[in-house]
This record gives sequence, C-alpha cells and structure tokens, in this order.
Amino acid sequence: MRASIPSSPSRGCGEATLNPGVAGTPSPVPRVEPYRHTAARCVGFDPHAADVAALVAQIVCERCPGVVVDHVGSTAVPGCAGKGIVDLVATYPEGRLAETRAALDALGFQRQTFGDPFPEERPMRVGTVRLGGRRYRVHVHVIAAASPEVIALRRFRDLLLDDPELAGAYVERKRALIAAGVVGSPAYSEAKGGFIRAALEADSAAAPPPGASA
Repeated sequence: MRASIPSSPSRGCGEATLNPGVAGTPSPVPRVEPYRHTAARCVGFDPHAADVAALVAQIVCERCPGVVVDHVGSTAVPGCAGKGIVDLVATYPEGRLAETRAALDALGFQRQTFGDPFPEERPMRVGTVRLGGRRYRVHVHVIAAASPEVIALRRFRDLLLDDPELAGAYVERKRALIAAGVVGSPAYSEAKGGFIRAALEADSAAAPPPGASA
C-alpha cells in the first residue's frame, strides 16, 4: 500500500512506500550515520534526494503523529543545483517541541555543532542517510507550525518550482558566492539570504491585496 505523508496545502510533501505486508506496519528505520560538515560547493541536481526526503519524512511522521514534514531547499526543485543537502522542515503542533526533538534524537539525528547552531527552541538536527549506495546529508529544521518562517520556506521553494529563470538566477548566485570564497557556515547561508528575501518581497508585492477579486 501507499500512504501520503501528512502535508500542508503546499507542494513538496511526497509519498513514500510503506513496508509490504500488513497495513500499518512501521517502516524500517534507516540508519542515520554521523554528519560531516564540509565547505559549501555547488553540485548538480540529484533526483534521488527526493526519495531520501520521503523516507525520512515518513519515519518522522510515524513516530510523531501530528508533525508535518516538508521537503524544501534546492534538492526539492528539479534541476536546481546546490549543496546537495536534503533540507526538511518538521513542523509541530503547539506544545510538542520537546517530543519532536526527542523523536529525531532517537532516530539517530544529531545536534548541529558547526557554524552558528540554531537554538534548541528552534533546533536543526543533522545526519547522513544512505540510499542506493550513496550518502546523503540531511538537515531537519524543527519549527513551530504557527511560525511565519514555515510559510517563507515553503513559498520560496514554490517560487523556484514555478519560475525556472528564478531558479537559474539562484544557482548563479550560489556559484558566484562559492567562486568568491564564501564557503563557510553561516557566512554562505547569510550571503544567499539576500536573494531569498528579495524573491519573497517581490512575490509579496505582486500579490493582489486581501479581498481583491482574481
């Protein structure tokens, strides 16, 4: 059987295959290996990153009912080159932060120890997952469902999906930063943040005002 990962109306929450056999059988837990941080580099799009995202999302959702997992970032956008890291957003209902963190820790995900770590009130867990003989680094951003940050992360992904020119410009921006030697954390993320904010602001300015007819 197939089961949809709990999702929001936004795109990017794919499907993952459950264990064959009895309906509702828990999925096998992938081995989450230690994370190794490296300097930023721009690699080509890997379509199997979406399979890793779906696998991790399903496991997290099975162990944390009510948590919603979205695949965001460049690996969620076909053809978009980037660091190759599978970025996930795990949004939790009010009062469920500690439970969500604990579930990720139990799966083998680790606390961020590089760059400028996110606070435990809005943590990021990291790990490495193997699929098809290849290792994929995974970032799981744990964010309250009501946070505006969730909307922004999903919206930027959707803008890239809708606009190949924007996606191409984003790739060029990343390549330019790396060519200029901006490869450390958090300097790289902060430097490309201006592009992301500009895209979101342009989208907001172009949106019709509330109550306007389509």
